[in-house]
Amino acid sequence: MIFGEIPVADAEGLILAHSVRLAGGAFKKGRVLSAEDIVVLQAGGVAAVSGARLEADDMGEDEAALALAKALSGPDLALGTAFTGRCNLFATERGLIIPDQERIDRINLIDEGMTVGTLAPYSQAEPGQMVATVKVIPFALSRGIVDTCLSIAGQGGAALRFAPFRGRRVGFIQTRLPGTKESVLDSTTGTLLERLTILGGELVSEIRCAHSSAEISEAVGRLRGLECDMILIAGASAIVDRRDIVPSGIVAAGGEIDHFGMPVDPGNLLLMAHLGEIDVLGLPGCARSLKLNGFDWVLRRRFADISVTRRDVMTMGAGGLLMEIPSRPLPRAFASPKAPTVREDQEATESGPTKVAAIVLAAGESRRMGNINKLVVEVDGVAMVARAADAALDSGADPVIVVTGHESEKVEAALTGRAVEILNNPDYAEGMSTSLRAGLAAFPADIGAAVICLGDMPHVDAALISRLIAGFDPAQGHAICVPTYKGKRGNPVLWAARFFAEMQRLAGDVGARHLIGEHSDAVHEIECGDAAVTFDVDTPEALESLTAQN
Repeated sequence: MIFGEIPVADAEGLILAHSVRLAGGAFKKGRVLSAEDIVVLQAGGVAAVSGARLEADDMGEDEAALALAKALSGPDLALGTAFTGRCNLFATERGLIIPDQERIDRINLIDEGMTVGTLAPYSQAEPGQMVATVKVIPFALSRGIVDTCLSIAGQGGAALRFAPFRGRRVGFIQTRLPGTKESVLDSTTGTLLERLTILGGELVSEIRCAHSSAEISEAVGRLRGLECDMILIAGASAIVDRRDIVPSGIVAAGGEIDHFGMPVDPGNLLLMAHLGEIDVLGLPGCARSLKLNGFDWVLRRRFADISVTRRDVMTMGAGGLLMEIPSRPLPRAFASPKAPTVREDQEATESGPTKVAAIVLAAGESRRMGNINKLVVEVDGVAMVARAADAALDSGADPVIVVTGHESEKVEAALTGRAVEILNNPDYAEGMSTSLRAGLAAFPADIGAAVICLGDMPHVDAALISRLIAGFDPAQGHAICVPTYKGKRGNPVLWAARFFAEMQRLAGDVGARHLIGEHSDAVHEIECGDAAVTFDVDTPEALESLTAQN
């Protein structure tokens, strides 16, 4: 490829390296100059342009990127259209991406002009999510370079594999000690159901028993008879040895212990075992939280039919220091070289996990609905605004503030008996921003994030909001969590507290949507399996369609 600045008179067939502005418009970067273009450039007073001219042995950037993307891609991955030297690969199902790091490194070392980037190995991807990109940096590469990269990509099967999650039948055992609260066990079951929903699993049966080897053994046997693919055991007391009560119960039922412990924190106390073809896992205490932990790393792989050996677990240490769960009995801060003071100890204990609140916006006038207040219309026997409030409450958000305005008496009556804080906004007629500002101003000082919900989205449920909360991870750059459906962004949206001040400055009938674009580096998109996040009842036709389904 020949590259450089040449006189316009000699530039026919040149690929422009930089856009050229003219009085009547512009010639964009990448344009192949025609004879007519040369006339226009000369008339515009342009004397020279920078660009590239391909030689006989060159392959254009788009052709080269597409060729390598095809060679890398395995089944269950979709190719995007090659454009400006880039070709992206997308997941077609929910599952794990498995790049062959050795081959990808070899390709990237061939020439600076050919690059391949992927998600980290075993990253979870949603349908339609980009998992890899091939980018050719110059306008062309020699065919020799491209052929070498293609040869490496073709060695030993697909260098980019995708393992979709496959449904598994799961049995669950929880043990009790004297004083164990049923509410704690209920919460753990709910957390597990959230995980299984994401992975496409089915909870076949749950057994609660005493924390004894004999009762655990009996429970494992019962679940085996139900033809479970996997048995999970959450002990009332943490497993501290491979001969402890939980592993002893597994062995007594005929199982074998494969491995205890993992270099992933949270998740150190994971137990792996098997009973014939059935996976059996003794859960670490952190599995009671939806925050990412070592249990998730193993669970996801097994749901994607990827084997997990002792060596696999023992080599998870690099990258295994995950996000802290502040509710753990011994947070890392207490084990650091600097011993906390009594006051610091008390504050850390009282602070707990990041507090996430929710605002349900329910003050609008529904002008397009005529005399109907859509928020009090019943959907499956429950007022629309009450459904939104229930979803926020059941997600674990606290507090849940419902901002009312138009026909506030009717809306508040529909919320009777629910543990929400109702805040009337007298300025609701001035637009949505006034309700958002009112809700934010009512938050306690210790709120770390807020989910902004709309009262007219009846299909948004607690599981969706819980996924947004679980995805909130400012340390990883996930400070704004946005649900998507087939790539389209929807609602509700979770915002870190650091954005509250900007949201308080909004005015008129607008929400905070434009702030997402302004803070794109903080956005974490969470792909959803249905259109609930993009469906709101904002027209009479939408309301009629909704009520007709009841």
